[in-house]
Amino acid sequence: MHSAPNNKMAAKPVFPLLMSMALPPMLSMLLGSLYNIIDSMFVARYSADALTAVSLAFPLQNFALAVAVGTGVGISSYIARKLGEGDRDAANSAVAHGLLLSLAHYLLFVLLGLFLTKPFLSMFTSSPVILGLGADYLFIVLVGCVGQQVQIAIEKMLQATGNMVWPMLMQALGCVVNIILDPIMIFGLFGFPEMGVRGAALATIIGQLASMALAFFSLFKKEHEVRLDLRRLKFRPAVIGEIYNVGAPTILMNSLGSVLVMGLNSLLMRFSEAAVSVFGIYYKLQTFVFMPVSGMAQGAMPIMGYNYGARSRGRVVACFRDSLIVSAAILAAGNLLFVLLPGPLLALFGAGPEMTSIGVPALRILGCSYLPAALGCCIPTLFQAVGRGRSSLVIFLLRQFAITLPLAWLLAGPMGLEGVWVSFIVAEVAAAAAAALMLAQLFRRDPVLIRGCPTPEKQA
Repeated sequence: MHSAPNNKMAAKPVFPLLMSMALPPMLSMLLGSLYNIIDSMFVARYSADALTAVSLAFPLQNFALAVAVGTGVGISSYIARKLGEGDRDAANSAVAHGLLLSLAHYLLFVLLGLFLTKPFLSMFTSSPVILGLGADYLFIVLVGCVGQQVQIAIEKMLQATGNMVWPMLMQALGCVVNIILDPIMIFGLFGFPEMGVRGAALATIIGQLASMALAFFSLFKKEHEVRLDLRRLKFRPAVIGEIYNVGAPTILMNSLGSVLVMGLNSLLMRFSEAAVSVFGIYYKLQTFVFMPVSGMAQGAMPIMGYNYGARSRGRVVACFRDSLIVSAAILAAGNLLFVLLPGPLLALFGAGPEMTSIGVPALRILGCSYLPAALGCCIPTLFQAVGRGRSSLVIFLLRQFAITLPLAWLLAGPMGLEGVWVSFIVAEVAAAAAAALMLAQLFRRDPVLIRGCPTPEKQA
């Protein structure tokens, strides 16, 4: 049975609804991107070795984020579809199951932090200074990531119901705490001991814990369409399976981004440590472009998921179209920023002559990869919203792994570092073409999305 279209997800005009739901996560993720950039700026000013160490630690740190976000996407997609179908009990069941999964994932990262930090980093550097700094940083961010895992799960649960304000406040609080504590704990201000990269890691953990505290406050003290009721919890493997059906491909997608970074770091170390640092700077800067696009996806997915569950084809299509247009505009602006202002962007990180000579052409080439990326970013969101996580995985594999990494190694020989950067453009073009073909196939075969599909109103 479908719920009556008496709420904003079913009745409010699509573009105003999309922007009301997308702007809060876009703003909070922009703030998060600003934190990432400021964090790297402080670390870079502490020492060049510290920046290289944090860059090498990034893949495992990003893996923890990938697991949290991927699981959250699976939870959000499931809740949105069940609410669209009118099955609130199933949606509430996903809340408890999702939190249990988050705690299980946290235990995994405690083990990784205890046993794999030095062996992992030693694959990329023989410098005892860089190895020591990287191990200190990575151990803290992994063993202390419980706040990250739990907060993101609750954030996605609330986003599935159309509530974007509380998730924005959670993320914003963590970012603000991080930004305030970073210089204090890294450089030892106001009576604090100078802690270097350990201070940067601790500031990150404290910010995540602050976000988690606010997330629990919102979940337990405020009224939402879903709630946590452990007294009525019945463990259902089918719910876990549904969450992972969308979440596991998303985890794998984002984790393969870490594999990409590891593979490219290995390649770039053959050129110089400065090349690794430039790539680390780029990865921080590109979040300033792609995080707003991700925020747009966070706003669009519950709308598309709800209306897909309610069999409202027109609203699904309208939401996808509008999110694609806005995302393309953001990526075009990012392209201009990287092409026109690479020097000033690198100067934010105190780049010397060697890093600047590598970084200016790198940012200009990499920025051009943003132009075809809109399709590769937005179409997977539609697939996730309708419960087809494997299709989104295929697109991401093309964008971030299957083409980029082997092509970078192939082109690095004849073209040098420029060949590494060009591989990103080729991968985005290929992924956009494949995504368009898969989208056309979805609209030909999906019983809800086939043109002429009866809406609930027509069925009535």
